[in-house]
Amino acid sequence: MDVLRTDCLVIGGGLAGSAYALYAAEAGLDVTLLSLGGSLEANSDWAQGGIIYDTAENPELLATDILEASGGTANPAAVRQLVTNGAEAVRELLLDELQVGFDRDQAGELELTREGGHSARRIIHARDRTGHAILSAVAGRVDATPRVTRYTQSTAIDLLTLSHNDDNPEDRYAPLTCFGAYALLDDYPEPVAVVAKKTVLACGGLGQIYQHSTNHPGIVGHGVAMAYRVGGRLIDLEYVQFHPTVFYGKNAPRFLITEALRGEGAVLVNLRGEPFMDAVHERGSLAPRDIVSRAIHEELSNSGEPCVYLDLGALARSGLPDRFPTVYERCLEHGVDITRDLIPVVPAAHYSCGGIHTDLDGRTSILHLGAIGETACTGLHGANRLASTSLLECLTGARATAQADARDIAALDFRLPEPRPWLSPPEQSDPTLIHQDLNLVQQTMWNYAGIVRSPRRLTRARRILLELREEIQSFYRDCRVTRELVELRNAVQTALLVVHAASLNPRSRGAHYIVDE
Repeated sequence: MDVLRTDCLVIGGGLAGSAYALYAAEAGLDVTLLSLGGSLEANSDWAQGGIIYDTAENPELLATDILEASGGTANPAAVRQLVTNGAEAVRELLLDELQVGFDRDQAGELELTREGGHSARRIIHARDRTGHAILSAVAGRVDATPRVTRYTQSTAIDLLTLSHNDDNPEDRYAPLTCFGAYALLDDYPEPVAVVAKKTVLACGGLGQIYQHSTNHPGIVGHGVAMAYRVGGRLIDLEYVQFHPTVFYGKNAPRFLITEALRGEGAVLVNLRGEPFMDAVHERGSLAPRDIVSRAIHEELSNSGEPCVYLDLGALARSGLPDRFPTVYERCLEHGVDITRDLIPVVPAAHYSCGGIHTDLDGRTSILHLGAIGETACTGLHGANRLASTSLLECLTGARATAQADARDIAALDFRLPEPRPWLSPPEQSDPTLIHQDLNLVQQTMWNYAGIVRSPRRLTRARRILLELREEIQSFYRDCRVTRELVELRNAVQTALLVVHAASLNPRSRGAHYIVDE
């Protein structure tokens, strides 16, 4: 078995993983970065609305908005870290160093917008392709950095720990310690062991365990499942945020309709053209996402209609193709011209507010294993995420974690044994079985653990998923590992963890809404 060695192994090439790689390399560390797809195939690339750049004299207003959106459950220390360090991180890396092309007004000042849950305009953007503008700049700098080695089209399989992957019996009694991961790399015919002093999970969220999602294909909670299998602490997994406005069309793919449209004045209406959000929340269509998603769910349940609509009548229609080119072009592909038509929308799984528990330096309960971005949970989002905090959290979390890891590597001794070799079974997996099983996971989660849950629905989901996990584990043991098989294995495990967390929490709050039936 091939063994690669590095200072830092980063699993995930979105903004969090890419920013960490850049910060760690700048600190003098050698970094191996695994990207599930190409260098830009990540949820970060699809982020439309923007990133918070709050330079207000009273930053506590931002803290208040985050806490309010979270249902009062956000971790005050994590909120304080973001509010205190966020603007500096954006200015230093994105504005000064990389000079990302954010939109500016005629005077050359950054153009600010507002999204749901925000009390002020504090979000900067690059039209409606903010994530792409940021990630392409950061990823380009990463790929030009000599200390970073990126492997695209790569899949992490399992974490290496002294307790599970070292033949020294004494290591079973030592604190649980990570020293890398097994991975499928594009240029290697068999799984490879990547041995590292520090391993960082930046695998994104878990949206694709649901039938309808805004996430990239393959984003099924890889980091959560891998950490769980080796004993990592998880938290708040019941809080899965559903984005309220995703394009709906018969035989059309679901894609995000940015919240910035509502920030600029778009209004949610039903089939009869009636606004319905003003009766639900004082901010109307700009209420926090969990409230809007449930209101749409109730509206559709009562009416029997397949979708509601975004009415853009209050916006300057002629400027929409320039300000929102992604939304304009994608809607037009499916017969909707946003300069004159209503946009049909429904909610879809969007963001995991929970994940692998970490402190504010990205440290998990497993020694030398870190987690950042959507994979991690510092408690910043509590029960519900405020819009446009996620890209900012990627930056601040990546910087803090890279700095902490650099300090550790300079000060500590690391035990990095030769890992046990990977033994590949002879059989090939059946792609039809994998596809059907993943569909069953997604349908089960959408029907029974979605926007509105009940104890009975969750019990049914758990029963279906437990049986399915046994089937998957049996052929996983007997088949050669592939990306698709890893994805299925992690999807069913993550789904069970979300259902379990939801079953343990009888209280509706934020993105977790439970009813008695």
